[in-house]
Amino acid sequence: MAADDAVIVLGEDVGLYGGTYRVTEGLMAKYGQWRVRDTPIFENSFVGLGVGAALVGRRPVVEIMTVNVALRAMDAIVNMAAKVPFMSGGQFAMPLTIRMPEGVAHQFGVQHSQRLGQLFMSVLGLRVVVPAQVQDAWGQLRQAIRSDDPVIVLEHERLYFSTGPRMRPRSRHRRIGPRFASPAPM
Repeated sequence: MAADDAVIVLGEDVGLYGGTYRVTEGLMAKYGQWRVRDTPIFENSFVGLGVGAALVGRRPVVEIMTVNVALRAMDAIVNMAAKVPFMSGGQFAMPLTIRMPEGVAHQFGVQHSQRLGQLFMSVLGLRVVVPAQVQDAWGQLRQAIRSDDPVIVLEHERLYFSTGPRMRPRSRHRRIGPRFASPAPM
């Protein structure tokens, strides 16, 4: 968010409370309520708000509390976010990131332990990432936010209780030339 003023965060309890798993904790204090917005518990409407924000040049990161309630937002995800770039002939980008925890966690019953990634993977126009480790989650979320396509980030709930080595930001300078020394000529 510090690198791009167009990035905004929307979702239930992402502001004052800091998100379902405290992932967005401190962002409202740091970036203000215009960039970190608490929304009502109405998934289809705030995902639709994210679609609209993406159409006018923002890079919304929408957090849905759990993949289980994302079914309520399928119209906005499937019929708006995934289809607008195609229906506009590529005139409109859709830089929308939708984050959702999924899977079996420590405290949830069967109604909040689903893995619905295959539903999103079958939708033309959506990119879906499913990080396996903490390092993957960090890198994939950064790439999702930078993408001009709608990206669904499905984070397994047990990742929130994991730790990993701290990632160093990569240099902006890319190495040119072969990675390994070429063999000596014969």
